[in-house]
Amino acid sequence: QVQLVESGGGLVQAGGSLRLSCAASGSIVSINAMGWYRQAPGKQRELVAVITKGGGINYANSVKGRFTISRDNFKNTVYLQMNSLKPEDTAVYFCNVQGQVSRGIFTSWGQGTQVTVSS
Repeated sequence: QVQLVESGGGLVQAGGSLRLSCAASGSIVSINAMGWYRQAPGKQRELVAVITKGGGINYANSVKGRFTISRDNFKNTVYLQMNSLKPEDTAVYFCNVQGQVSRGIFTSWGQGTQVTVSS
C-alpha cells in the first residue's frame, strides 16, 4: 500500500501564493512520475503539472510561468509552488504518484486539498 498525504491548501487573495506538498509513504521500491491535478466544481479533473524521475516537467498552459513543480526524491515528496494565483485557479488539488512496489506498479491519489482564490 502507498499512502499520500497532502498539505498546503487554503484561502488566498488573487495575486497571492500557496505551496502544496504531497508526501508518499509505504512499501515503495521506486517512484516514476509525480504530479498535480485539479478539479473545479462542475468540471473534469485536469492535469496541472507533472515531473518525472529524470526531472522532465510538463505544465498546463494555464499555469505556465506561475506554478513550479519540484520533487525531493529522498523524501518521496512533490511540491507545487503557486504564484500569481487567479480566481480561476480555485479547485481541489490532488497529487498523483506512479511507481513500483514489490508486487508491481502502482498509481496513488492524494485525498485532495482545497485551494480558494478570492478576487
